[in-house]
Amino acid sequence: MGKDYYKTLGISKGATEEDIKKAYKKQALKWHPDKNKSAAAEEKFKEIAEAYEVLSDPKKRDIYDQHGEEGLKGGSGPTGDSQGNTFTYTFHGDPHATFATFFGGSNPFEMFFGRKAGNGRDDEDMEVDGNDPFGSFSSFNLNGFPRDVHSGPGGQQQQQQQQQQKQRRKQDPAIVHELRVSLEEVFHGCTKRMKISRKRLNPDGRTMRTEDKILTIEIKRGWKEGTKITFPREGDESLNTIPADIVFVIKDKPHPHFRREGSNIVYPVRVSLRQSLCGCSVTVSTIDGNTCNMKITDVVKPGMRKTVAGQGLPLPKNPEQRGDLVVEFDVNFPETLPGNTKDVLKRHLPT
Repeated sequence: MGKDYYKTLGISKGATEEDIKKAYKKQALKWHPDKNKSAAAEEKFKEIAEAYEVLSDPKKRDIYDQHGEEGLKGGSGPTGDSQGNTFTYTFHGDPHATFATFFGGSNPFEMFFGRKAGNGRDDEDMEVDGNDPFGSFSSFNLNGFPRDVHSGPGGQQQQQQQQQQKQRRKQDPAIVHELRVSLEEVFHGCTKRMKISRKRLNPDGRTMRTEDKILTIEIKRGWKEGTKITFPREGDESLNTIPADIVFVIKDKPHPHFRREGSNIVYPVRVSLRQSLCGCSVTVSTIDGNTCNMKITDVVKPGMRKTVAGQGLPLPKNPEQRGDLVVEFDVNFPETLPGNTKDVLKRHLPT
């Protein structure tokens, strides 16, 4: 059984976008490690972030609702959404980045925790199960600016400006990289670790820092060329934009012996004109390092193919089954023929 993201956020499958946001806000504040000191808080906080990342994105949610976590993450091969687009999702692994993006700052707790609440309660007594987890801190907004409830239109105007600034933030276009893999890596499956360097806002919300991060990509057996692996919001961060997604696209490395067509592997074999007419035996290599002998009795025409069943690549959606090995023949015609040879061929070959 895969993860139940709806259960993680405490909502039903038919929840609206607003329900998802409210649920994440409630659960994230409850389990944030700066607030919750239990041993399970860090892992729970991460699960909540991943659930929100999936359910708040219509495309990811569509695939998850159809195929579950395994289908979303490519456990049974790349999965398509309701429009037929192939998609594979990997959680970026940084719940604090999700938290910061949602609340519009690196850590709204810096303004709240460690202080007395407006009603005299300590922050340890603050409830986060109500509709407004920040209700006890009514003198501050989420960005840490004073909110004067008696200031009238001026205070409301400031809040409106801040809200408009947040709504104007747009996500940068996705950053796409090719990820070259060998056919052997596709056959066996492998793990790739890609180091990226990105800009991130410091806790003051103004200055920037550059940090490195390792992105781990699990290449599943049989993945097809063109498969996309997306790491949401792992690009550069700035004050006015949402970090871009980083997308890796699977590309085949050139192979000295094979090329692939879907889950089939094509193995080119060159034979002489004599072999093509009189028959021959050829030894064919397979992707797993074995060989098989093939006896040819038919006349071999250029481009003719013979199939060895089950010796190709694993099928993406059922890796226990394999495609075929396709032997593709090419005939090496001589540049010239002696006159007596031509006479013999004229007498014996059909017109």
